[in-house]
Amino acid sequence: MSPNRRHMILGAAQWWPGGEHITAWRRPDAQPEAFLDLEYYVDWAKTAERGMFDTLFLADELYVWDRFDSGVEYSSNVRPEPFTLLGALAAVTERIGLAATVSTTYNEPYHTARRVASLDFLSKGRAGWNLVTSASDEEARNFGRDRNVDHATRYERGREFVDVVRGLWDSWDDDALVHDKASGRFADPAKLHTLDHRGKHFTVRGPLNIARPPQGHPLLFQAGASEAGRDLAAATADAVFTLTGPVDRLRDFYTDVKRRAAGYGRSPQDIKVLPMLIPVIGATEEEARAKADELYELTPETLALDLLSHYLEMDLTGRGLDEALDFTPDVDATNQSKSVYERVAHIAADRSVTLGEIYRHLFDERVRYGTPEQIADYMQESFESDAADGFLVMAAYLPAGLHEFVDLVVPLLQKRGLFRTQYQESTLRGHLGLERPDSSYSGGTGTVADGPVPTKNTLAETSPLPPQHRTYTSRGAS
Repeated sequence: MSPNRRHMILGAAQWWPGGEHITAWRRPDAQPEAFLDLEYYVDWAKTAERGMFDTLFLADELYVWDRFDSGVEYSSNVRPEPFTLLGALAAVTERIGLAATVSTTYNEPYHTARRVASLDFLSKGRAGWNLVTSASDEEARNFGRDRNVDHATRYERGREFVDVVRGLWDSWDDDALVHDKASGRFADPAKLHTLDHRGKHFTVRGPLNIARPPQGHPLLFQAGASEAGRDLAAATADAVFTLTGPVDRLRDFYTDVKRRAAGYGRSPQDIKVLPMLIPVIGATEEEARAKADELYELTPETLALDLLSHYLEMDLTGRGLDEALDFTPDVDATNQSKSVYERVAHIAADRSVTLGEIYRHLFDERVRYGTPEQIADYMQESFESDAADGFLVMAAYLPAGLHEFVDLVVPLLQKRGLFRTQYQESTLRGHLGLERPDSSYSGGTGTVADGPVPTKNTLAETSPLPPQHRTYTSRGAS
């Protein structure tokens, strides 16, 4: 395909180590004994890079899902710390991006800025981070709280968190480190800046003790389909991750996020919308459906009930999947993921459906089964009708699911001119065609991932915080 033609963005995403389906670890070809083995993830990363994917994407949570006994007994609750793992994967990959989740509710901006900047240096400009605000009380109890912070406050804190992290990344000018052995000058003090942030949720002096990252600001992903989530993404994110669904629903989300981004003075092209895609691939549609059915049957009834209990924040223990649900939704009352709650509540609005039918509907809505051609057709329709800029491919089962996608679907996308056949750029921002932002202290010309572009002060233009929370002091001027 032409190097100047817009191409589909693909991320290889992983939530559960065995695949996106919660009990995919039970498949005969699964490797649950290797979930803490580096080589397991090396295979995953190299397979994605062989498929020319833009990035790896490690979702993460800061707790064991033990609200119900089935969560411990039947689901895989072990996973490596993602940035430690990505640091190792940086050494065995060359071009693919490296992104992982950061909870802005249960992390501090200084630690995050340093961790992500370090990965950006070690990978030569391939780092990204996925902002989540954390949705579960289980996480809160690991960080000194009995209950999670309320939804609105979490997103407010998330906005300020981004502003502080980006400000810290600008602590050093790009040319601040002079390394002059003759004079003994390691750095130019006039090119070091103290953030001195004093906001509602954070007080952070700075500066950061690492140079400005190769990408300037490593790529920011953000997941969330609620009003607060969409607004945060539109204001701050480089790419937004959303739930799967019919093309019409994806298009509504795509249009809304791009519109909101324009409201923050951003170009709609500066934010990429990436629905998740959970493929189950067969030689025929019937074979793919049979594979999906086999996957569905691996989930014990008690785990299915407990998952519904978790989503709806109501205890369904002891109920049967053949029972109907008498349920009156209250979206405003939920303090977990409002978008997931709304989807389940929408299905449950039909009082005649059983709990089993609700769970099956959720499964069928999330998993897209079909032939390689059918999967590619759906992706092409979504991409060409302005419903998606690409997809986060979350293989329903690993490791085989990603191998199948790379071997069977990617060649079709390439043949149709929708996806690259070789890497053109060397950084994650370059892969997505995004600018390397200027420092908030700079008045010079910025650069894209791999070339010069017009100046644009991204931090100042996209910051959702009022000016009094953004105080920047040059060390040389003080």
